[in-house]
Amino acid sequence: MPDHLISVDDYLSGERESEVKHEFVEGQVFAMAGASLWHNLITGNLYGLLWNELRGQPCFPVGGDMLLKTQENRYRYPDLQIICDNDASDDEHVRESPILIVEVLSRSTRRADKTEKRAEYLALPSVQEYVLIEQDVAEVEVQRRRTDWRSEYYYLGQEVMFESIQITLPVEEIYQRVSNEDVVSYQRQLEQSSP
Repeated sequence: MPDHLISVDDYLSGERESEVKHEFVEGQVFAMAGASLWHNLITGNLYGLLWNELRGQPCFPVGGDMLLKTQENRYRYPDLQIICDNDASDDEHVRESPILIVEVLSRSTRRADKTEKRAEYLALPSVQEYVLIEQDVAEVEVQRRRTDWRSEYYYLGQEVMFESIQITLPVEEIYQRVSNEDVVSYQRQLEQSSP
């Protein structure tokens, strides 16, 4: 093994003690950058909405601090995952079988989220839906196993159905407190149309 590569065991033990999150790909570690306010609002909104809807159910959301093993030597931190009680693991810090994965897109993460991470996530047999949420515009993209991963798009004024967990949410609730141009324009239109 070359000097600059580390083992999975060394990565996992170091990650438990690290204050900075790192993804692991083929023996290399990559530090995760901090997220913007809009990114945090979107993930927080979605987490809270899904948590409330899934109370008492066998599946529940976990946030961006939960590590996902996508391959034998690849570990990622999706922004949000829905995992179920049957996603047993020898390591309480790592999951392997989410049914839904969400990534919030930014300029710095868009390419990876739409290419290599997407390929890894969709290869997991448990995954039923992959959700990509834009933070700079109001757009939710859902790819479903049922439709051979064909993209479906949802916008402000519409509702998005998460089929894997049978929950429907208004897009505007996902974007609460986000003030990108789309959201501001949509809110202005609502105000003008109300009596």
